[in-house]
Amino acid sequence: MTHPFTNTAARRAAAVAAIAGLVPLAALTPSSAADPALHPPRGPGAAPRPTLVVLVTIDQFRADYLDRFAAGLEGGLARLVRGGARFTNAHQDHAIPETAPGHATLLSGRFPRSTRIILNGVGVDDPEAPLLDGSAVGASPRRFKGTALFDWMRARDSRSHALSVSGKDRGAILPLGRAKEEAYWYGFRGRFTTSRYYRDKLPEWVQQFNARDLARRRAGQSWAPLLDEQAYPESDTESIEGGGHDVRFPHVAPADSDRAAAYAQRTPWSDEIVLALALEGLQARKLGTGPQADLLSVSLSATDAIGHVYGPDSREMHDQVLRLDRALGVFLDSLYKLRDSTRIAVVLAADHGAAPIPEISMRQVRPEPMRVETEMLLATVRQGLRAARVDTTAIDLALGLVIVDREALARGHIDADSMLEAFAKHARASRGVQRVDRLRDLRAANLERDPVARRWAHLLPEDVPVDWVVTLAPYNIWWSDNVASHHTPHDYDTHIPLIFYGPSFAPGAYADFVRSVDIAPTLAQVLELRPAEKLDGVVLKKALR
Repeated sequence: MTHPFTNTAARRAAAVAAIAGLVPLAALTPSSAADPALHPPRGPGAAPRPTLVVLVTIDQFRADYLDRFAAGLEGGLARLVRGGARFTNAHQDHAIPETAPGHATLLSGRFPRSTRIILNGVGVDDPEAPLLDGSAVGASPRRFKGTALFDWMRARDSRSHALSVSGKDRGAILPLGRAKEEAYWYGFRGRFTTSRYYRDKLPEWVQQFNARDLARRRAGQSWAPLLDEQAYPESDTESIEGGGHDVRFPHVAPADSDRAAAYAQRTPWSDEIVLALALEGLQARKLGTGPQADLLSVSLSATDAIGHVYGPDSREMHDQVLRLDRALGVFLDSLYKLRDSTRIAVVLAADHGAAPIPEISMRQVRPEPMRVETEMLLATVRQGLRAARVDTTAIDLALGLVIVDREALARGHIDADSMLEAFAKHARASRGVQRVDRLRDLRAANLERDPVARRWAHLLPEDVPVDWVVTLAPYNIWWSDNVASHHTPHDYDTHIPLIFYGPSFAPGAYADFVRSVDIAPTLAQVLELRPAEKLDGVVLKKALR
């Protein structure tokens, strides 16, 4: 069965290369402007300062899942919701919410325009930092600009250490900023790896964990629903899910162990494995044993993979959230047996949300949403460039960014501004497009009243080679090889869960509009740290006891 997903990765990579050129892998120095705020002394009866901060990031976890699936939650998610300071209107407040820019905001307190991590394509890839298993081009945080929470922790106490684990390289790397601590992610044949930016050899405890082959041992096993069928109102017969393959439960892993390890990444099993690694590392590295504060960052990637394959409204997603809830419950129970619960601060967040599958949402949404093909929007431009014998990529489009090579246009005697105006006129009249804006106009808009303008402004640095940006109409997505996706500045893509849990925080539900960049300054307040530079985020005082 053929489905309408075309792999556009190569063309998109060429487009973002222009952006990458402005974010070189040279050393980038943090701002020297320190936050002048001083922390007041701890009052009588105040919770002791944490010796362990645990950040749990769930990739592509929509905020509404906590309420939509609440009836089936009884583990870690339920525990955090009941006992934590939950912000119900939290957002990754930037356009093109993706894994890399989202993770870079969480512990830096700064928007992508400041961290310079604005797209996955200009995130952590680094050929100068090869992976220890040789399975990919290499990865490092060298493009990340500035500092993050762990830098402030280490400045306070040189004994502080950090461990970051994830199913993805960018999920493990970016919460640490540029710190050369320990970062491990799911690699070749389901074994965890790192890059030479961090170390030249895997430590013994990671080697021993890898030797257990937890992913490869899933060969031939089935992922079946956790609960009885009546607990799931979602259809299990949507042919668009899975690209038309492996649509229904149960989902059976390949019999070949290597293929099973790759398949496990799109099942709840991968989160269970990452959480097990986190606990192993906690013990091996003696994190949280004090007197200094340490950091454990855990980024769980299965929800993202399942969302891309089956969509945010699938039975598979419902079951994933239930299984994640149980796995997180086991993790928290184990954590509190291993460490003093009165000295732990836990934060639950996400890097982005997700849009419904257009072919399903079109049953209720009018006008009917669609997958918008960039070539359709560029048709007029391409025709003009060909006529002038100019490379047709001199004006390109990637996830809404209109990228311009003005030198190439000048060589072809093309007036760039006139050509871009023609593009904007054509794109505005195209189905699936909500607006096309000149970037400088967005920055001059009323950002408080115009969330679309604000999110584009928060994404892009001043010197990025982007003249215009395209915003799709709600529930439309950019054409790609994913069944469902998340690349727009609309709330369903930016709305994330945010919960602070532990003795330092005041339990309750808070409806205030907050952002992911508020996490780091709030944790800095609890840890009595001084950020090393000016932040975009603020302290969420309602969260604090």
